[in-house]
Amino acid sequence: MLTGIKAGWKTFSKKHPTVAQFLIFFLVSNGITVLQMILMPAFKGAFGMTSLVNTDFQVWHVGSNTDGTPYYIFNYAAGELSKGGGGGLAYFLAVEITMAIAQVINFFLQRNVTFKANNSAAKAAMWYVIAYIIITIGAAALQGVYKAPIYNLFMSGLDMGAGGEAVADVITMLINSAISFWVFFPIFKVIFKNK
Repeated sequence: MLTGIKAGWKTFSKKHPTVAQFLIFFLVSNGITVLQMILMPAFKGAFGMTSLVNTDFQVWHVGSNTDGTPYYIFNYAAGELSKGGGGGLAYFLAVEITMAIAQVINFFLQRNVTFKANNSAAKAAMWYVIAYIIITIGAAALQGVYKAPIYNLFMSGLDMGAGGEAVADVITMLINSAISFWVFFPIFKVIFKNK
């Protein structure tokens, strides 16, 4: 049976190489998302026990929110999320370290498994890092639109407190993963070549 599945997959992937790559990309990306969901609470908990929670990390003021407050690309105000803060530098570091670890693993899996690339790894890595930085900044800018309402809904609106914070963490992580998912596939098609 397994031999039949392998043969069927081989035939399918020869006839539809881009669809096959997309399906593998989808599986790998979802595995990376699960890894992020495991790592993020661990880093958030570890950094949450430090004074970094009380350190503002609000960078790149680019206008105002609808309520007149400043709009920052990276908006992690000091204070615990459960007490109305933004998680501070602790939350920012938890997010970015989780993303960095996931993206390093993702790079190698997508390069070697999904796209079976044999072009220059260093050149591909350079383009990957550039894309990652641009996508991270774009995703952070979009968070200003949905992050606060999601946390307010689950923590205050539904009166879930810390449980609502955890649900909101997962939802915002899934939104970030979805953004990365749809943007990275075409980028990978360009940077991962099999000559």
